This record gives sequence, structure tokens and C-alpha cells, in this order.
Amino acid sequence: MFPDLQLLDVAGPLQVFASANDAERASGHAPPYAIRVVARRTPVMTSAGLPILAGKLPPSRRPVDTLIVAGGSSVHAACEDRQLVGWLALRARKARRVASVCSGAFLLGAAGLLEGKRAVTHWADCERLARDFARTRVDMNAIYVRDGSLWTSAGVTAGIDLALAMVEEDIGHAVAAAVARELVVFLRRPGGQAQFSTVLSFQERTREFDHLHGWIAGHLAEDLSVPMLARRAGMSERSLLRHYREHLGITPARAVEKLRVEAACQLLATTRDPVKRIARRCGFGSEETMRRSFFRQMAVAPHDYRARFSSPGC
Repeated sequence: MFPDLQLLDVAGPLQVFASANDAERASGHAPPYAIRVVARRTPVMTSAGLPILAGKLPPSRRPVDTLIVAGGSSVHAACEDRQLVGWLALRARKARRVASVCSGAFLLGAAGLLEGKRAVTHWADCERLARDFARTRVDMNAIYVRDGSLWTSAGVTAGIDLALAMVEEDIGHAVAAAVARELVVFLRRPGGQAQFSTVLSFQERTREFDHLHGWIAGHLAEDLSVPMLARRAGMSERSLLRHYREHLGITPARAVEKLRVEAACQLLATTRDPVKRIARRCGFGSEETMRRSFFRQMAVAPHDYRARFSSPGC
């Protein structure tokens, strides 16, 4: 921990591991996790105004199983703390796995732990992470990323997803699923890995086309050509193309593809509908067209996406 960090970055994963301990005790087994919260100074005031008592940083030579770094808006100040960064760099060498929650990835980067790795952070910080650590491959669409012994997660509550994945790896699917049920969260989020919806990502850039995007989302199987969209927006085709690129940085056709892929992700993860039927429902026309769009947007085939992200029972 470090001063002014995000409370949920600590409390979310902490509760997952604590609940896993409870589940194992209830089954007559010894609790698998010995949990410690540590910081350079204590108590640590969170950005929510709640102070947390923490233990002192243990000696860097002592082995540790899992080392998790929290995040928060003050992470860049923490990156300037040479003693903390140095301790982290040394401590990581003795850990079986190292992880970050949300913007905690910047602290991992400051410690040299992201070199040549895939990683993710809060969607609002992905571009900066890629800029600050040029040798890191930033996956903006992931909820969490595992690259060998390095784990990173997206914004805030994604730390819960990361911790559940660790529990599943350590103890098994049944315990992880039981913890997810207790905490009333998904073991794997339906709809896949996107941190936030395509429509919300468009709204972050402009509100000018909100009504058009809402209409598109409800008519994905229909003709969504530029002439049709221009008529719907009450603009000429040339004007639509120019304004759309200016405000969103992509063409209307690419935006339609993103919305169709997102809708297909949701259906692949939450239904048993055949891929061919999903392709028609989402406006791709054919399974092959949907497959090409998936590779462009998700770098994975629809069948593989379903295998990885489908909800239990689907």
C-alpha cells in the first residue's frame, strides 16, 4: 500500500482470499492463504478517507508467494519513492508471482517489472502506461492479463477478477466459484474481457452521436451502411464521415463493426446459440465475416472466445 491509494484495490482482492480461506475451513481444510497488508508507513490513508493499519515492509530477502500492488490516483507519487520502488524490485525476485490492481501497474513498471511483458491497467491510463513503458505491450481490452508470473488487472473492481483467477489456479474451480457466489460477482464476467462498453467508450470522446449509436445498437441486423447512417443522423454522407472521424477517430463502418463484435461477445458468452445464428443476429451476414471481424477486434476466433469466456451452464 501507499498513501491515498484506492480502497477497493486493497479490499476487493483481500476479501477474495479471505473468503477462500473461509471456504476451505468450512470443508475441513487448512486455510491456504496467510494474508498481510504492508506499507512503508502506517496507518495508510486511502483516497476514500478510511485509514488502514498495515504492517511494515518485510525484508526483501524473505520469500513471498504472491505480491500484489494496489493502485490509485497517487500512484505516480509512489513511483517517485525510491525506497518503495527499490524494495518492490528486490521483493519481486523472491515472489512466485507478482500482480498489480488498476494503476498499480505503474509501480510495477517503475520497478522494471513490465519490461517485455503484456499488461493492462485502468482504461483511462492505458495510453500513458504504453507511453511511459515503451517495451510493455498494453492490452486495453483485458480485465486482467497474465504473462508468466506477472499478473496485471484493469480498473478497480477488476482486482476481484484477478484474485478469483488466482484462487481458481491455486485451489480449483469449485472454491473459486463458491467465493464468487458468496461475493455475488461473476467468476468470469459475461460478455468477455472489455473493461467498458463500446458505446461508453464513444461517449467518453463525444456526445454528438449518442442517439445514432443507441439506434445502431438496437438495429445491428439491419442495413448500417454509411448512406443509411447519414440519413438517420440527418447529415450528408460526406459530412457524417468528416464529423465522425473528427470526433471519434474512426469511420462509421469501423464503429458498427465494434458494436456488432461486442453484441456477438455477449451472445457467445451467455447463450448456446450456434455461431452462425449469432452472426446473423448481429448483422455480420455470415460466420466467416464475423470470424474476420473478431480477429481484427479481439485477435481471437469466435469459437475460442466462447470457450474462454462462456458463463457456467451456457
